[in-house]
Amino acid sequence: MASSSFGPPVGTPSPAPSNTKTAEPTGVVAPPPTAATEKAPDDSSKLKTLLSILRNIGDSEDPLGRMLAVLRFWFTKDLKYVKGRPCKPYNSTLGEFFRCNWVVEDVAPPVLAPAQKVSSTQPGGTMNKPVTVSFLTEQTSHHPPVSAYWVECLEKGISARGFDQLSAKFTGTSLRVTPGAYNLGIFITLHNWGEEEYQLTHPAANLGGLLRGSLSITVSDTCFITCPKSRIKVILHYLEEGWLGKTQNKVEGVIYTYNPENDSKKRIKDVPEKDILVRLSGCWYDKVFFTLAKSPEENLLVDLAPFWPAPKIVPPLDEQLPNESRKFWYDVTQAIVGKEFGKATVLKQELEEKQREKAAERKAKNQDWHPRFFTGIVTPEGRPELSKEGIDALRGLQEGQFHIQPSSAAA
Repeated sequence: MASSSFGPPVGTPSPAPSNTKTAEPTGVVAPPPTAATEKAPDDSSKLKTLLSILRNIGDSEDPLGRMLAVLRFWFTKDLKYVKGRPCKPYNSTLGEFFRCNWVVEDVAPPVLAPAQKVSSTQPGGTMNKPVTVSFLTEQTSHHPPVSAYWVECLEKGISARGFDQLSAKFTGTSLRVTPGAYNLGIFITLHNWGEEEYQLTHPAANLGGLLRGSLSITVSDTCFITCPKSRIKVILHYLEEGWLGKTQNKVEGVIYTYNPENDSKKRIKDVPEKDILVRLSGCWYDKVFFTLAKSPEENLLVDLAPFWPAPKIVPPLDEQLPNESRKFWYDVTQAIVGKEFGKATVLKQELEEKQREKAAERKAKNQDWHPRFFTGIVTPEGRPELSKEGIDALRGLQEGQFHIQPSSAAA
């Protein structure tokens, strides 16, 4: 399925996703819903959705408050593996795409209350109002497999984009999953704050339990979040397994002021004490805390326990194009859900063989394939750009208009 490192979906503290890892959750084998909206979590269980946290990023008037809000999103974007378990995804096909909306209320509290000033009248202010977050992703390359993705919330003036590409290496008992060469992280832009941009890089992840058949994810790496405009940077260090191999899922980090033109610090211990604004600690599977510089008080940044991935609003099946993920894999998914695994294998092989035939036909005609919704297969800066058709598709999503004309150039 067309995938992405972003989001409300689920993914490991990603590279790995968000694919989070996918926007159309890769590895999900439930049949596509016949209704346009997936079943939401039971409200009586007090499960919350994480998307209010994404929308809340630009609400603080303090640059440090906005960075803390970005961090809070970072730790919530991988709920899939916190609440569920890893699954093998389908192999995305060239030109395959997925799109959806999330409509949620703006209820996430500010990180630095009460000092930070948040109201429905400031830039992007929508407190206690429903807002729409729209998502579009397309598989732009098959060799290597790369997906471009774009997320946008017009009401809050926030967008996020990037390329989802993973590299996996078998280490004997587990898979080491790292970002691919074109996966330079998630790029979040706050349009109401002078196009303030944050780059969130992905740590490597380990997929274990392959021999036991009980898959689990651990992370032991360092990643970074940078904002050149505010000159604030984050170093996050995901710690190794504990004594006797017991996974602790611990994370520690610092937020500090840095010089974007002369940035060489890669380890927490390399950061001078005078530059540190915040220290971070906790468990990325549970709770993460922050402590302001020169303050002994520990504050809760995020508690993942009450959160749950938000239900997606997707086009009805009869309005989806043949290369739209849920429609493309519909018969395979139905066979898997019906436990007809032999049939699912045959159907999957038939789909993949058709893709190989199309690729051979293009090669024979000396034709190049081009993405439909993005301007290029990849970009060296890791920031995909929407094509005119991509802009139109995203605006249609935001307006609840799902109809798209089929493309004669579809892979």
